[in-house]
Amino acid sequence: MSPVPARVQIFDTTLRDGEQSPGFSMTAGEKVEMARQLERLGVDVIEAGFPISSPGEFEAARRVAREVSGPTICVLARTAPQDIERAWEAVRDAGRPRIHTFIATSPIHMARKLRMSPAAVLETAAEAVRLARNVAPEVEFSAEDATRSEVDFLCRVFEAAIKAGATIINIPDTVGYAQPDEFGELVRTLIERVPGMDRVTVSVHCHNDLGVATANTLAGIRAGARQVEGTVNGIGERAGNVALEEVIMALRTRPDLYGLTAGVDTSQIFATSRLLCALTGIDVQPNKAVVGANAFAHEAGIHQHGVLADRRTYEIMTPESVGLPTNRLVLGKHSGRHALAAVLEAAGFRLSREDLDRAYQRFKDVADRKKTVLPEEVVALVEEDFAAPPRTWELRRFAVTTGSARDPSASVTLVSGGVETERAATGDGPIDAMFAAINGIVALAPALVDYTVRAVAGGTEAVGEAIVRIRLDHDLSVGRASSTDVLEASARAYVAAINKLVAGRPVPVAAGGSRP
Repeated sequence: MSPVPARVQIFDTTLRDGEQSPGFSMTAGEKVEMARQLERLGVDVIEAGFPISSPGEFEAARRVAREVSGPTICVLARTAPQDIERAWEAVRDAGRPRIHTFIATSPIHMARKLRMSPAAVLETAAEAVRLARNVAPEVEFSAEDATRSEVDFLCRVFEAAIKAGATIINIPDTVGYAQPDEFGELVRTLIERVPGMDRVTVSVHCHNDLGVATANTLAGIRAGARQVEGTVNGIGERAGNVALEEVIMALRTRPDLYGLTAGVDTSQIFATSRLLCALTGIDVQPNKAVVGANAFAHEAGIHQHGVLADRRTYEIMTPESVGLPTNRLVLGKHSGRHALAAVLEAAGFRLSREDLDRAYQRFKDVADRKKTVLPEEVVALVEEDFAAPPRTWELRRFAVTTGSARDPSASVTLVSGGVETERAATGDGPIDAMFAAINGIVALAPALVDYTVRAVAGGTEAVGEAIVRIRLDHDLSVGRASSTDVLEASARAYVAAINKLVAGRPVPVAAGGSRP
């Protein structure tokens, strides 16, 4: 009998480090929904948030801890006692709680940000771990900016953390500075030199600033790390975190090289990716590894010939292995709820009866306008509802007038609290006029950062999807909507972005509170 491959623990920080990326913030309810899908994926650890940063962040983490079972639920805390107390309060109801505490160890961070001596940093790290271990059965310690830290000092800090009770030691490449060979060597050196490292789980946490987060993570695994931290779709601050789906599929595709398993249900990868896109309103780029729209597409003639002869000629993994829907079920106005539910479930959406009824009504409205509705169009319609925040404002109706010999104008009616408000405005085009009319109703004037319209599927009758990014002061908001009428989709996407602005998103942590 062949030996069972050793496990690499998958630590998902989509809800914490990933959500710190501008435009990716989620409500408490959205975080719970995403956490449930991560549970279906089979990740080992879900980092649910940074509780001290805001009341909203605390509540979201507490809800995940209470409502999601299976994975370890972890929350982040700085080394301050109040951080650790707040973290434990948020996560204490989890079946398997963990506190993750950190402090910076690089010379530039200690001198310029913390304004602490190395000796003070070492003492603070040990005391924080000791305090966290007094309440939590699992404590993870991270040395922020480890890859720009002095190795001898890292060894001392990690040794102190282990003696204080840390059960997981994390080595973060916080600013994406390291290269694969040197990162692997750093992990190997620390495992060899730090007393007690053989008694804890060694973790790696890589950022993608130089585009090598996946390579660095895999180098860390080969050097002995047995926990990897990353996010779905690689979202995160700046250039993002390592994309967990890439690491997972590398381990699965190259057992000859790694001899390790991630222990997750890879058929849930695509559904998890799509749900995150729905909740945040931001898609992955088409050429994204594993989950991008082109990941299994073949256009070049020689590639097509090879794939038709044997898919293995140009595919090192199958679409089915990551859960890519292959059922091209075409829906029409006579299709029932069961067919709709089957299409949505294949894309990762498990709707309540009430939500399914609402989705079915949206689908029927579109099906009455066009002959057939493709699966990706159905998903786009439902994604809009999943991404929707509390609806302060809703689009009731609109009308636009435009032409080559007249100034474009628009009249828009929104409803809030049962009260309708109508405004008219002119603009450089019909879209600009609609947005100006909406601004007049909601009494806000956000800057339009980006506006995109695309056909969800081919054909002139295709459902169109509009994505709007707006900024008000320092808050970035994304709205998306779908319709057979791109003007309607645009207006609804803009209203969705406005609703997110006024829904009260978590406030970023104050200066000096950066994270690994």
